[in-house]
Amino acid sequence: MAGASLLTLLDDIATILDDVAAMSKVAARKTAGVLGDDLALNAQQVSGVASERELPVVWAVAKGSFRNKLILVPLALLISAFIPWAITPLLMFGGLFLCYEGFEKVYHSMTHKTSAPIDDETIVAKAKADIDDLAAFEKDKIKGAIRTDFVLSAEIIAISLGVAAHMDLMGQFLTLSVIALIMTVGVYGLVAGIVKIDDLGLYLARRKAQGLGHKIGLMLVSAAPYLMKILTVVGTIAMFMVGGGILTHGIHVVFEWIEHAAVVVEQINVVGGVLGLLTPSVLNALFGVVAGGLAVLLMNAVMKLIPSKG
Repeated sequence: MAGASLLTLLDDIATILDDVAAMSKVAARKTAGVLGDDLALNAQQVSGVASERELPVVWAVAKGSFRNKLILVPLALLISAFIPWAITPLLMFGGLFLCYEGFEKVYHSMTHKTSAPIDDETIVAKAKADIDDLAAFEKDKIKGAIRTDFVLSAEIIAISLGVAAHMDLMGQFLTLSVIALIMTVGVYGLVAGIVKIDDLGLYLARRKAQGLGHKIGLMLVSAAPYLMKILTVVGTIAMFMVGGGILTHGIHVVFEWIEHAAVVVEQINVVGGVLGLLTPSVLNALFGVVAGGLAVLLMNAVMKLIPSKG
């Protein structure tokens, strides 16, 4: 009887794992878009730190991402079991926060441009201050990246939970755990590779004076700064796309209007198929920009009402 019970248990575990593997594949396909946005956001979030600190920063953010998912997976299961109606409002709040951060970043870059020439003494003084503030700068980078990761991870977990909704509690838990692990390792492994592209290029360029490796190294070194600038722009756009997408999915009327607009543009000859794919993303991003702008205005108004200390 003991042997039979053990075989039955092993058979049940094997069945669960088969279901988890199947559901994980489906969930991975459904979260692929968020994964791309997650990658762009996190790569640009950890850019700007000293070269020798890039990997430690990525690792610190990755550990924060694991902690996020250790919180989110059981929390998602509890919410789904007891208050499923709360999932959408919570996701929408997170989406609005992403839009707010994205708009604030754009607004800050537009309103803090310095056109006046800076003398050498000012540059030296600023460099010394920057060196003193490196630790604080690094901590801010890590906190910001982990905060952004929390919202994106919440969306990934919610999508995965929707895919595994028909499974029992154990199956849901294993599916979410598999997705959380794969997404975290995959995203931050790629982020680490992206931020070290310039170092790889320098290594290849120095290793051989001539040849293909030398040329590839020089190309990577030259391309790295432009790649990081592109990722900064893409990451900000991704904030609006992801945040706006979460908000529009929660507002049924807006979601239906966007779906209808996509169907309409698909009827255009030749380019209809491409436009049909791009339209939801573009409209979600525009909605995110508007929502982020309104959130920034509201926050600024609230801050003005709060009396300053001293």
